[in-house]
Amino acid sequence: MALPLSYNVRNLRSRWKVTLLAIFGIALVVAAFVTILSMARGFDIALSSTGSDNNAIVTQRGSMSELTSWIDIGHANLISVDPRVARGADGKPLASCEVVVITTRPQKRTGLPTNITFRGVSPNAFNVRNSIKIVEGRNFTPGLYEVIVGRKMADRVTGVDVGSTINIQRKNWKVVGHFAADDSSFESEIWGDYDAMAPAIGRNGGCESLTVRLTNPSVLGGFDKDLRANPQIQVQADSERKYYEKLAGSVATALIFLASFVAIVMGVGAVFGAMNTMYAIVSQRTREIGTLRALGFSRFSILFSFVMESVLLAIVGGAIGCLVALPMNGYTASTGTSAFSEMAFAFKITPDLLLIGMSFAVVMGLVGGLLPALRASRLPITRALREA
Repeated sequence: MALPLSYNVRNLRSRWKVTLLAIFGIALVVAAFVTILSMARGFDIALSSTGSDNNAIVTQRGSMSELTSWIDIGHANLISVDPRVARGADGKPLASCEVVVITTRPQKRTGLPTNITFRGVSPNAFNVRNSIKIVEGRNFTPGLYEVIVGRKMADRVTGVDVGSTINIQRKNWKVVGHFAADDSSFESEIWGDYDAMAPAIGRNGGCESLTVRLTNPSVLGGFDKDLRANPQIQVQADSERKYYEKLAGSVATALIFLASFVAIVMGVGAVFGAMNTMYAIVSQRTREIGTLRALGFSRFSILFSFVMESVLLAIVGGAIGCLVALPMNGYTASTGTSAFSEMAFAFKITPDLLLIGMSFAVVMGLVGGLLPALRASRLPITRALREA
């Protein structure tokens, strides 16, 4: 004969102080767990959204990033007309020769300076990277000292509102727009016109990188092999997406390790907390357990009933924890990359993360309640009726 679920609900309600304490502890653990996972998920989305598998980025051979690369403009033009580089509707190669420099702006929250990538791009860059969308203001005018700012960076630093003027490399640049890029790391950059920026920063006659749209991603291997075989140009080609993943690879690994480590530590702590709570409940209910056994309820029924109480506590605590974590969705944080610049990313709380959080809570309830439930089910009837 099984104990009805209403019995468990009444028990939890009658011992409301212990119940609330257990729920509160589980809710805190789940909220922190989901928040940490959302941080790792947001960073992963920022990396995976940066670049395209259809694009290749060409840099100087042996360079670790664009900052240490240089390609002569003649070599860049030669690479752009390779038959494996796609062409636009106007028949021109889909290629963008770009220069980059690191600038600093004070953060809104702390006032401390942070490094930002200032990228000079050709108008063709918006055809090569078709994820770039102006969300406020307008695009810069070629040849003028105008810039557009990624929306994540606009949220994090001061002085980059549309209409403001910023000084970079001793030149005043007018902010004319903000842009989005599918939550990628490009939203952490400032973009200006190549023809205006290159002379301003003393980078005439070439570029740090050349981004091209390939006719097919499968041609990348042969494209890179042929470029490396040319001793005159000394360049290499990588998938644009893989290039940016490698640029922040060590940071991504550290974040995943941190999320996993904290989850394990918190999970173990929460299980022991749930176990102690259930042991306390069992010790207070020995006479009740003996009465149930005397009424004919089996050991398994009592075991199942106590585990169900623990799981019910965990489900309620898990649901509250997920609700507490929800406001963190969209919260913007940042981290450094090997290119010495800051990459902003938004926490992403997705339905699957909420499901993982609830599953985590249920596992905590099961594991935390199992041993106390076993103790309750094994209590001899006579001993249980004598105690308490």
